[in-house]
This record gives sequence, C-alpha cells and structure tokens, in this order.
Amino acid sequence: MELGSRKFYGILIRYLILIFIGIPNLWLFYLIFSPLTIYPVFFFLGLFFDATLVNSLIILEKTFPIEIIGACIAGSAYYLLLILNLAMPMEIKKRLKMLVFSFSSLLLINILRIFLLSFLFVSGTSLFDITHELFWYLGSTVFVIGIWFVGVKIFKIQEIPFYSDLRNTGLLKKIKKSKRSKKNK
Repeated sequence: MELGSRKFYGILIRYLILIFIGIPNLWLFYLIFSPLTIYPVFFFLGLFFDATLVNSLIILEKTFPIEIIGACIAGSAYYLLLILNLAMPMEIKKRLKMLVFSFSSLLLINILRIFLLSFLFVSGTSLFDITHELFWYLGSTVFVIGIWFVGVKIFKIQEIPFYSDLRNTGLLKKIKKSKRSKKNK
C-alpha cells in the first residue's frame, strides 16, 4: 500500500468515526458525560446544602429542584471538540492526549458552571436568569473555542481542521486547478 492511499484511508476512517458517532443523536456523549457531570455537581452541592439526587434531578434544601437536562451536559460541545480533533492529521498519541485534555477541561468547566448557577438559583437573585442565558448562548461557544485554542497551543498543533486534510490529499490543488480551468474557458 502506498503512502498516498494510507493517508486517504486514515482520513476516511477519521471522518467515518465522526459520522457514526453523530448519527444516533450524540447518545454516546450523553451516556458517558451525564453521570460524570451529575454526580460531581451533586457531591459539591451536598457540601453546602441538604441535597437529594433523583435520577437527573438535584433537590436542594427540599425546595429548590435543579434538573440537569441534556443541554446542561453539553453533548454537542463535546462532539464539536471531537470534530475539530478528528478533522486534522495528527499522531494517535497526540490526538488522544488532546482529546483527554479537551474533554476533561470542558467537563470541569461545565461542573463549575452548573454549581455556580445552582448557587444563584438558591439565593433567589435576579441575576440567575440573565447569567443562565449568557452561559447558554455565549459561554458554551466561548468555552469550546477557548479550550480548543489552549489545546492547540499546549500540544503545538500546526494543522488546520479540514483544510489540512484537503491540502494533504491533493484535493485542494485539484479544486484550484478546476477553478482556473473554468475561469480560462
């Protein structure tokens, strides 16, 4: 097998993994990260409040229900980090280290976010709604982008997602050549 076809098969495998993980509605991320999110949040809230856990519902002080739904788990954010990771060529060891770093960072930030929002909710402050909305619409995007760029810096990534695959397979040259030939006609 020649080097070019090995590169092609490596790219094909990476993109097939992304498709197969994404097709069934990201259930794998929710299966893994739901308990990894819910139990630590429950533990830390239990240090400050009388807390009860019923499935994904944490009841604080027998009065304040906090339901940790799928959106709180942020399965799509984990998937985006996986897409960015698998969308570029990289040694498997470096890829795995960067995935562990990215997923762990997002998990820790997410646990802290839910923990802090729970405190705002219990305190009854009027800041809860706006803070929750800001975290939901702006914070999640900023967290994923921030984690990605920190990971790129730490692991000295030189590649660009998608673009590097196009360049390395020669598809980018073919696209440019095709555009030039159409332009010249």
